Amino acid sequence: MANVRIEKDSLGERKIPDEVYYGIQTDRAIENFPISGLRAHPRFIDAYVTVKKAAAIANAKSGVLSKNLSDALVSACDEILSGKLRDQFPVDVFQMGAGTAYNMNVNEVISNRANEILGGRKGDNKPVHPNDHANMGQSTNDTFPSTMRIALLLILRENLYEPLEALEKEFLKKGREFDGVLKSARTHLQDAVPIRLGQEFKAYGEAIKKSRIFVQRAAESLCELGIGGSAAGTGLNTAPGYREEIIKELNRLTGLKLVPAEDMRESMQSQRPMAEVSAALRNLSLELIRIVNDLRLLSSGPTTGFAEIDLPATAPGSSIMPGKVNPSILEMVNMTAFHVVGSDTTVAMAVQAGQLELNVMMPVMAYELNFSATILGNTLKILREKCVQGITANAERCRHYAQSSMGLATALNTFIGYAQAAEVAKEALKSHKTIIQVIREKKMLSEAEIQKIMDPVRMTEPGIPKK
Repeated sequence: MANVRIEKDSLGERKIPDEVYYGIQTDRAIENFPISGLRAHPRFIDAYVTVKKAAAIANAKSGVLSKNLSDALVSACDEILSGKLRDQFPVDVFQMGAGTAYNMNVNEVISNRANEILGGRKGDNKPVHPNDHANMGQSTNDTFPSTMRIALLLILRENLYEPLEALEKEFLKKGREFDGVLKSARTHLQDAVPIRLGQEFKAYGEAIKKSRIFVQRAAESLCELGIGGSAAGTGLNTAPGYREEIIKELNRLTGLKLVPAEDMRESMQSQRPMAEVSAALRNLSLELIRIVNDLRLLSSGPTTGFAEIDLPATAPGSSIMPGKVNPSILEMVNMTAFHVVGSDTTVAMAVQAGQLELNVMMPVMAYELNFSATILGNTLKILREKCVQGITANAERCRHYAQSSMGLATALNTFIGYAQAAEVAKEALKSHKTIIQVIREKKMLSEAEIQKIMDPVRMTEPGIPKK
């Protein structure tokens, strides 16, 4: 092999291509874990490098790292954060427990670039060493969980919250737009009392709002970091003041509101915050599945289904049936949400798998949650822009269902009783007449009473019908 360098670790020597910035431990990980071809989320790389940058600054302020080494490490981190050397993080997302391979991947790349900045060469480990300097006062066991929390907070802030709130507002807007559209409610997929289409859409908006608040509250637990706990949460090999300084730097660099864990051992043993956010994303997904399935039903047809609403056409729906248009965006939302629900199971199993002082299943937690938050954010944006914004109401179809619904008999309960009202409904259904037609034929109410009591619009608000 031409243009190689020899690197050593505790297991022996290896030839490393001279052009790469990662080192021997990363090279071993590439060989050991050719599992999925999936790589870390870009925001995860940013978060890990930011942790290393903050550590270099904190160690310098604590007096255990010289200014010139700290400056070189910081410069190397800044280059990576600017977008350089992104191909130097090849470790598969399914890797050795706790993410040690990934921590060392980051340490090696930063150290090798720092050595170049100081006039040295890659692989010499002088004057900057990946373990002694890039990893000073640190362990995979406190940097990885801190990194995955920071990365997820950044993805939620940048990719999920805005489209989630925008979808909530779009549903509420549609609720106002459709407020005058009368239709039949359905329970058990059978006729029920009248409702307004706007009321249905407003309820969708409220459901998204509550899901958003739940996600945001769950994410607050991610702000507590066990950084400074080093290997077992005891803080061994950390300088006095380091823990406070690194938290301060991380807040400055990220704009987040991070706090030191009340108990560093607990924050290392338990990854409950990841389960909390995963559960919140699962619950959001369950609501999305329910809502888009409603929209699929309401738009079914156009001639043999409900056809109460029309969806924007986004693509031809069939390779054989001309003119067919499907609810393609809603189908995509379902598939995304199904994936997030499945990911939550993976996260739950990983979170419960902690043993004694460490949970080694963190890499899969990080991957699943970063991916889930990303695809959900992208999905919400497309759902709003390419579907919900363009929904229109088929008002005449809706009104026809409202006026012919067996649920109208409910308004008769307070006048003729439930049992007799049920007989009216049965006769209407058997004779293919409306409830009002049967009432007229039987002269159960005067015309004025019919107009007042059987007004479907009045039935869409609280109250007891009066003659």
